[in-house]
Amino acid sequence: MINILVVDDHRLFRLGVAKMLPESKGFKVVGEAANAEQGVSLARKLRPNVVLMDILMPGIGGLEAISRIRRIDRHIKIIALTACTSNPFPVQALRTGATGYLTKGVTPDELHTAIRRVYVGKRYLSADVARQLAEKAFDTDNDSPFDLLSGREMQIMLMIINCSKVSEISADLHLSPKTVNSYRYRIFEKLKVSSDVELVLLAVRHGMTQIEPLGSTSNETA
Repeated sequence: MINILVVDDHRLFRLGVAKMLPESKGFKVVGEAANAEQGVSLARKLRPNVVLMDILMPGIGGLEAISRIRRIDRHIKIIALTACTSNPFPVQALRTGATGYLTKGVTPDELHTAIRRVYVGKRYLSADVARQLAEKAFDTDNDSPFDLLSGREMQIMLMIINCSKVSEISADLHLSPKTVNSYRYRIFEKLKVSSDVELVLLAVRHGMTQIEPLGSTSNETA
């Protein structure tokens, strides 16, 4: 039996994934987490074989959660299961420690295959992500400016565009406010922007985030 933890801030999506992983096929969902911090805590407590991790979530986000879970137990395999298909998300997730990368349009059969492959120590990438990474290796004309960011810079950038304050980033990532501001300055310098607004607009143009409609509410309260 492969024990699985699902981390995603959409409750309906978590329920859908759980239904795609029946125990009759050798899968058992041992826990669900509504955010990255909770996912790290449950991974430490439950020690699942495989974690299915969303990337864009409030708080520390999926990339930082992947890194923390890998530090807890390197035997835990992590698959990024996300709507983020554009670079640099797949590269950053794999560098951080994910052993698989799937889009949320995955079929039950492909999800089953991916889990079984990473469980035995192999990598698994959905076809569209694998093709994109292959094209990137030969095409330098379409590189994203976000490729210039380090893993930590990417994490802080994602938190900034999700409206996290410096004090919140400092607390969540266990960094001093001065250090966070230093990262923020380097991010602005590398991306050639001068404000949080410009950063958000650049992120939207490159598919790193979406602007929520006015009056929208949080996806999850539980």
